[in-house]
Amino acid sequence: MKIQRRCTTAGQSPYASIAFKSASSEIRNPDGSIVFKLDNIDVPDAWSQVACDVLAQKYFRKAGVPAEVVAIPEEGVPSWLWRREAKEGTTFGSETSSQHVFDRLAGTWTYWGYKNNYFDAEDDALAFYDELRFMLASQMCAPNSPQWFNTGLFWAYGINGPAQGHFYVDDKTGEL
Repeated sequence: MKIQRRCTTAGQSPYASIAFKSASSEIRNPDGSIVFKLDNIDVPDAWSQVACDVLAQKYFRKAGVPAEVVAIPEEGVPSWLWRREAKEGTTFGSETSSQHVFDRLAGTWTYWGYKNNYFDAEDDALAFYDELRFMLASQMCAPNSPQWFNTGLFWAYGINGPAQGHFYVDDKTGEL
């Protein structure tokens, strides 16, 4: 695929033209007691409180997110697209920035596309990555809930778990 940039500029962060703010999210019981509270989350300034709450309460990964990651070199994959895993000795916590979520979603989709030769050139893959991150932050597109919850955990953080009954077709062998 040839990907034309419409909302981003090559060599510039896709977030450069988007204002971000620090926000808080909480859920309270009818008696006023707090069920969930997360302060200092980083979200696009234009987002509603409901959008901030959904991201913070539902889609941020709550555990096992390394504070520092290292890139895992992979032959045939550009370094900006290498998957990552926890740096030795790092601490673990949760996602608190919408940009982390946008990056792990768009990065994983781009990685899959790159590995399967969907893009005409590396520049097209980078344009795809940037355009998707911009569109997610601007609420121009959104995946379904399972994508927000799960996609990119291995690619972005090295978080792996047991199979949960999902299937895919291996593009090389055609096997399910």
